[in-house]
Amino acid sequence: MLPPVLQHMQSLGYAVFTGDYNLNLFGIRATSRSADSYDDLIGCAYQVGGLWQVDYWPATTDPGAYYLATASEDFKVEGTAILVPDQYRGAYEMGLHGSTRYLALVQTGAPVKVYRDDNRDLVLDTNCSSEVVTGWFGINIHASSMQPYDEVKDKSSYSVGKWSGGCQVHATTAGFLEMMRLAQKQIEVTGYTTFSYTLLNQWS
Repeated sequence: MLPPVLQHMQSLGYAVFTGDYNLNLFGIRATSRSADSYDDLIGCAYQVGGLWQVDYWPATTDPGAYYLATASEDFKVEGTAILVPDQYRGAYEMGLHGSTRYLALVQTGAPVKVYRDDNRDLVLDTNCSSEVVTGWFGINIHASSMQPYDEVKDKSSYSVGKWSGGCQVHATTAGFLEMMRLAQKQIEVTGYTTFSYTLLNQWS
């Protein structure tokens, strides 16, 4: 039987990937959200020996307060990016992220959809009246760290701050490193070098 998160994905018409280490990466955006908090989850569901495993890690799927307050003007865009819930098939590959160029999951494949929040308050504007744009915006999946591979594995971040201008960001180094270990395992076992990511709204 599929794990509940994958049953929910199927109910929304999204693909579920089967086979050992064929990863289903997902985010769950909390119903009750506050800017600058790691109140969401990033997760991964996958099979090992045909048995399902599901991992959940604390994260944010929203931008931090700094970028909301500045409307991300330093990125020369028309408002801060907030990823729209959807399934983004083959949108990610392993690649170099940030000024320190560490290995993360970077948006290099399919385009993604984002809301543009440009009113410079700390309310995360993700309703039907918000502007939605589609494209390649560098909405990566990364750590709340400049050097996650060199830090102690139990390092945690408690405030989003500048860690996200729209990216999906792990709160803990341990969670990020485990995601990357699984990503490498997918490549080794399946030969698939691209990754899909499904962002869900919390449903229960």
